[in-house]
Amino acid sequence: MSNDEIFAAAYREHYWAVSRYVARRLDGRAGEVEEVVAEVFTVAWRRRADLPAAALPWLYGVARNCLANAVRGHGRRRRLVDRLGNDDTAHGRHIAAGPEADTPGGWVHEALARLSAADQEVLRLTAWEQLGIEEVAVALGCGSRAAAMRLHRARRRLRAEIDRMRPESRSPLAEHSCVTAPKEHRHG
Repeated sequence: MSNDEIFAAAYREHYWAVSRYVARRLDGRAGEVEEVVAEVFTVAWRRRADLPAAALPWLYGVARNCLANAVRGHGRRRRLVDRLGNDDTAHGRHIAAGPEADTPGGWVHEALARLSAADQEVLRLTAWEQLGIEEVAVALGCGSRAAAMRLHRARRRLRAEIDRMRPESRSPLAEHSCVTAPKEHRHG
């Protein structure tokens, strides 16, 4: 197969997976999803000679870089709007969510949001994108041992955040953890 045919097959096979990957990371900014996905496949087209046989993790790596560019651009636009004073808060329009607005499992997303971007990404690659450690390593651009260590540390930090948020009850993750304190043995 030619490089063009390999690219076309990867595009057909992975377009929706890449779209979901991008959409989950743009937190409701749906207007940007198509733009970022288009950039991902533009980069893939330019680098089609480098496209590996297992293209999806590689495409996720490209998407990470495109998302980083989009987030930087969004931040620049946001700061400009803030400087101009045209944001909703400057004009007294505040939206307050009621208690019914809480989504099931929202506390997990809140705990995840408290982690570093790197920890969030490794957890999302394994949970949302369902990648194995070898594929995570490709997407992150590191070795598989480093990816496994990053995942282990990110899970530990997420568990700690959940425990901090829900101190009144044990978190479901802590119950299955190998990090729990050993029981004391008393003799006699």
